[in-house]
Amino acid sequence: MPKQIITSPDAPTTGFTDKGIPSPLAQAIRAGNLLFVSGQGPLDPKTREVVSAEIREQTRQTLANLSNILGVAGLTMASVVNMRVVLRNTEDFAAFNETFREFLAGEKVTRTCIVGTPHRKGVNVEIDCIASFD
Repeated sequence: MPKQIITSPDAPTTGFTDKGIPSPLAQAIRAGNLLFVSGQGPLDPKTREVVSAEIREQTRQTLANLSNILGVAGLTMASVVNMRVVLRNTEDFAAFNETFREFLAGEKVTRTCIVGTPHRKGVNVEIDCIASFD
């Protein structure tokens, strides 16, 4: 099966801060029975602006963007097997983790969480994931 590009109108395609330049990134690519979702941040899908400076709101928006992309592929958070998280600030970890737990509502995933500097000013969290169609 050739790779299949997945695109949701309810999530931003990120990769560049200049909104006038088309991104070379796909929101997600299906390869076989796996879906690889590009890193999502706390951007409003319509304006591509950061929704808030508050980590809980940023986390909810980031996970909602991921969820919207999964939905277009016919998947849900229950299909996610791995997530990678980048936080800008270590002090945000507790609030991020609490919101992450609430959003996943008991669903289990594997996850790596590191501290780094997301490419865009004001973005304090970025998450990508791998989901399975099995």
